[in-house]
Amino acid sequence: MTLTDPYEIAKYIKDAEKTTPVKAYVQGALTNVKKENVQFFGQGDSWILIGESQAITELLDEQQTKISAVHLENDRRNSAIPMLDITSINARIEPGAMIRDRVSIGDKAVIMMGAVINIGASIGEETMIDMGAILGARATVGKRAHIGAGSVLAGVLEPPSASPVIVEDNVLIGANAVVLEGVHIGKDAVVAAGAIVTKDVPAGAVVAGAPAKIIKTKAEVDPGKTEFLDDLR
Repeated sequence: MTLTDPYEIAKYIKDAEKTTPVKAYVQGALTNVKKENVQFFGQGDSWILIGESQAITELLDEQQTKISAVHLENDRRNSAIPMLDITSINARIEPGAMIRDRVSIGDKAVIMMGAVINIGASIGEETMIDMGAILGARATVGKRAHIGAGSVLAGVLEPPSASPVIVEDNVLIGANAVVLEGVHIGKDAVVAAGAIVTKDVPAGAVVAGAPAKIIKTKAEVDPGKTEFLDDLR
């Protein structure tokens, strides 16, 4: 379930059990060793242990006389929001995309390498989020849009009264563009690469610059420059 209300998101984060998962590669005689909340994988003198930092640390201290070498891997500390379970999502999600829990992803959407999707964001059907793009908390993107590589849709979680970024259907946002908090981009609009969008964009408009200004309409643009490819979705 997607969370879009800022107060509900804040409460979800506050109430969530904070986790510091650790993976330990251990060389030692741990064949008959057990520890609550720690998973053991291996045999003989070669083991991989997975669990919370405190439990792993306790086990290593308790069994230090049996252990000759340890390597620890840890990528978060007191994390409140897990990554989204993507196993049942009907979309193309490439390696390296970071998608937090409570995000909605429509059918046949495409999330490219390095994209970051924060809690409460919503992505419509057949929309592409290109490499390194960032969708902040509560950002909403409609159907069959393209959010260009390195672009940013600003998140709004604090202050909680701020309106989220809304990008309607069939919008094309160029690479490295920035859309600020509360901006609403209308259907079929085009945002040029590198633009900084500080105000709402009407449907069908083309904006460019910093701050972004209307320079023409989509009807005046060569269709080949705004075409979406079905084969990518």
